[in-house]
Amino acid sequence: MSNVALTGFMGTGKSAVGREVARRLGWRFVDMDDAIVLRVGKPIPRIFAEYGEPAFRQIESQVCADLSAQEGLVIATGGGALVDPDNRRVMMRGGTVICLTADPDEILRRVGDDDNRPLLNVPDPRAKIAELLAARRAAYQAIPWQVETTGLSVEEVAEQVIALSHVITLPVAHPGGEYPIHIGEGILVRVGDALRAAGAPEASRAAVVSNTTVAPLYAEQVVASLRAAGFEPFTCIIPDGEQHKRLDTVRTLYDQFLAGDLDRSGTVLALGGGVTGDIAGFAAASFMRGARFAQVPTTLLAMTDASVGGKTGVDLPQGKNLVGAFKQPEIVFIDLAVLETLPEEEVRAGMAEVIKHGVIGAPDLFAELEADQASITARQLARSIRVKIDVIEKDPFERGRRAVLNLGHTTAHGLERLSDYAMRHGDAVSIGMVAAARIAAKIGLADSALAQGIEAVLAAWGLPVRCPAHEAGAIYEAMGHDKKKRGRMLRWVLPREIGAVEIVEDVPPDVVKSVLRGLGAE
Repeated sequence: MSNVALTGFMGTGKSAVGREVARRLGWRFVDMDDAIVLRVGKPIPRIFAEYGEPAFRQIESQVCADLSAQEGLVIATGGGALVDPDNRRVMMRGGTVICLTADPDEILRRVGDDDNRPLLNVPDPRAKIAELLAARRAAYQAIPWQVETTGLSVEEVAEQVIALSHVITLPVAHPGGEYPIHIGEGILVRVGDALRAAGAPEASRAAVVSNTTVAPLYAEQVVASLRAAGFEPFTCIIPDGEQHKRLDTVRTLYDQFLAGDLDRSGTVLALGGGVTGDIAGFAAASFMRGARFAQVPTTLLAMTDASVGGKTGVDLPQGKNLVGAFKQPEIVFIDLAVLETLPEEEVRAGMAEVIKHGVIGAPDLFAELEADQASITARQLARSIRVKIDVIEKDPFERGRRAVLNLGHTTAHGLERLSDYAMRHGDAVSIGMVAAARIAAKIGLADSALAQGIEAVLAAWGLPVRCPAHEAGAIYEAMGHDKKKRGRMLRWVLPREIGAVEIVEDVPPDVVKSVLRGLGAE
């Protein structure tokens, strides 16, 4: 349980909406101004008059810190409380922060002649409202979740706030800074506000890169959200499928970027699965030596894996992802509602990576997936992504520990290569995880029951656990094109137990081939 903090200018409905939200959630409502009055023992106008605004803001910061350390609160902040970026960060760490907005005339109508508004104790309060809104505009826009309250009832605003209160935000640190991953349902219409809050310049160009399958479903919605947030979006379409993950496709994107007047201040937004994200990310990293990049993954596989960590790239005929770059996104925006239009087999393939993260570092998640094969929840997806975040923050450029994320991938890349990349990545990883677990048992690293348990969970989720009818030697040879090998030696990630894996570089070829034959290879 975390908090919900409502901020925004005076008169936008923070207190009234906050009380209604708290009532519906069964949480405790706290008005920050009341908390300040209780702490100081004086009403707000007297604090301003006797101590001045700087002293009031200092008290406000202390109250922000105290409230954010608690749980299960619905907090109505003062209108200027989260103008301070430190206060914003503190409150965002404690839960979901939502900015309520209203137009100046509506604000003036609501506050009327309220004597408890010391900042409006001026001859022309309408002009003062406009002046303060302009001064605070950037601070308010730094909050990704915005709800316009003009013309809406308290109950209608409360419904939007409650929907946003379920959004999970995961921060990801990297050598160049930090970016958020937002996970929720039905939030695609808010991607523009979230991108602006992440620092993309207003009125800048935004290239929405999507493919022929996803664009008809969601591109118009994303473009509308970006335009409403003040961006100048345009759509770039690429073909769908791994077979198009090539330099030629990247070249077509460069042409579309130039035709759309994209420059280095603009943003490349990837709307699609992992292939689209990889292509768009590599194009963003190399276009004009680097444009901003954002990820809006639309497949479960991309949500839990490809969109996080900054790796981008394309394939060469000799192997997968042999050309690429590290390009950290400004934001990753995950709307689980888009999975409703994803084919069942694609959702299933994505579950392979979720289960993989459970094996690597989340025994609790693995146990849940073992017990129940219902659709994945936002909380489970967040738990999966946290495993990857924990690893990549320690090894952002894949120089060591990050290799553990390749559990199942050594065999998977060999199988994908032999299928000319027609095999789904998640299906290949599933088979690869079974192979890795059996190898671990065969060399004495793990108990055979571990392999049986991993195989059972994968099968329960409808994932393949047997090799296609390739010759074992051919699969092993295809693995040799994996870019993750060290010299002539294949590098294996093998499970020791659920939640713990090891990197092993000396698995005898005969052991590997024997395991592959046991899984149905010829």
